[in-house]
Amino acid sequence: MRKFVAHRAKKLITNATASLFNPHHQSSSSSSNQYYTSARLARFFTSLPSDTSMASDKSTPPLTVDSLNPKVLKCEYAVRGEIVSLAQTLQQDLQANPGSHPFEEILYCNIGNPQSLGQQPITFFREVLALCDHPTILDKSETQGLFSADSIERAWQILDQIPGRATGAYSHSQGIKGLRDTIAAGIEARDGFPADPNDIFLTDGASPAVHMMMQLLIRSEKDGIFCPIPQYPLYSASIALHGGTLVPYYLDEATGWGLEVSELKKQLEAARQKGITVRALVVINPGNPTGQVLAEQNQRDIVEFCKKEGLVLLADEVYQENIYVPEKQFHSFKKVARSMGYGDKDIPLVSFQSVSKGYYGECGKRGGYMEVTGFSPEVREQIYKVASVNLCSNISGQILASLVMSPPKVGDESYDSYFAERDGILTSLARRAKTLEDALNSLEGVTCNKAEGAMYLFPQVKLPNKAIKEAEKAKKAPDAYYAIRLLNATGIVVVPGSGFGQVPGTWHFSSWMSSVIRSDSFFFFFEREKRLDTMIHLDVVRHLKKCHALVVPLNDTSIRE
Repeated sequence: MRKFVAHRAKKLITNATASLFNPHHQSSSSSSNQYYTSARLARFFTSLPSDTSMASDKSTPPLTVDSLNPKVLKCEYAVRGEIVSLAQTLQQDLQANPGSHPFEEILYCNIGNPQSLGQQPITFFREVLALCDHPTILDKSETQGLFSADSIERAWQILDQIPGRATGAYSHSQGIKGLRDTIAAGIEARDGFPADPNDIFLTDGASPAVHMMMQLLIRSEKDGIFCPIPQYPLYSASIALHGGTLVPYYLDEATGWGLEVSELKKQLEAARQKGITVRALVVINPGNPTGQVLAEQNQRDIVEFCKKEGLVLLADEVYQENIYVPEKQFHSFKKVARSMGYGDKDIPLVSFQSVSKGYYGECGKRGGYMEVTGFSPEVREQIYKVASVNLCSNISGQILASLVMSPPKVGDESYDSYFAERDGILTSLARRAKTLEDALNSLEGVTCNKAEGAMYLFPQVKLPNKAIKEAEKAKKAPDAYYAIRLLNATGIVVVPGSGFGQVPGTWHFSSWMSSVIRSDSFFFFFEREKRLDTMIHLDVVRHLKKCHALVVPLNDTSIRE
């Protein structure tokens, strides 16, 4: 279209110019044509936008912050928020101007990301992935010497299930059927109760599955979702994006972050009095960021509460492999519900799993699934419709999810190496959890509950009144102010507890065990994994005390702002 307009304009201008500057070549009979051409040219130019109108258009952008979807503006995701952005700026400054800050590097403690800090992937998983992604090497003789026999066999099995034997091809919107069969068999082996592959929806990590359920459950701001406080910010962000209301229930810090049904009843009644219809209950077990593991009786009470009140139970179980105390054991909510006699049609339950956590730590591969039970066929059709909008999850993530639920077995060539790698990672995490727990509890004004599971600790920090007043002057939450000062003084990136939610008047920070310390207000990554494993207790305590002393005693006027 633009080419056509430009061509017409050029022709009009050429004709008009010829008639103006070469009048002797015009016959008397062409004078009317000259007038006609000039008139057309005038109409053409007067039809174009004036400079003033064009300037006006440029001064009014088609999209401003004020014209954005208000749900997006309301949404916050603390683990990658303001403090992380500041850390990235500091990191760029360090690269451009070495020695410009009192630290040499930025230690990102804001999110669990094990492989970024040196944790090695599980060999068997990566061998199978490599063979599936490049199947032509399966026919090469040297492959037998480079890959284990069971990884080669598993790769062949998986490739036979993939359309065209190509990991770059689309799959069924719920995920490859053969991989869902494998996952269902793994769930059945874990729980002792049947699992249906048609109940499995493979997703790009657990997060899209959570968004999918929020999209299905939330109709307006009058619909509420029960969430634990503290909670993983994915839930508050997702609820805000989909226009719902977060209904908090507070975990009891004094009892090791216990979940009391009496608290659920109180908050449910309060929500209903406000005209909010509570539609679902989110339970994170093991807890993120609190690290507790629910007792089986507690889970039974929760199931009964959901059944009685007609709530969908959303069970975040992505840390199911991360249990560090012998007196606690992971039980899936599906297993608990089935052991209570509730069948597939008795209670709506959605269980989330991810390949990013556990001992695998495959965060960047984006693999996960949700198991959906207790819904009518009509509702299931709508869940499938929403899943199909995204076509399918990535195939590598699907493969990893199947491997996580079906690792090498006794007699397989990779069995010994697989379990050595798995147990080494889990033992290391348990050791770090205890070390960091002891270090935090040795600090004046800091209390930290026992690390039972997951990957985090969530200690409480008693901030002095002067610190709180300084935060108010800076228009920051006190724990956010603490986190910013800590970052500027040490290069350690933590997320304030206010980003997770906390009992009003308390302040926390949260830390990832691999290189972070988590407290009620912040996430901290402390050291590279290889350094953590060799770090003695006194080193950790000394580092913690140094960081804490730089931030808490604000009566010291020499402290760097």
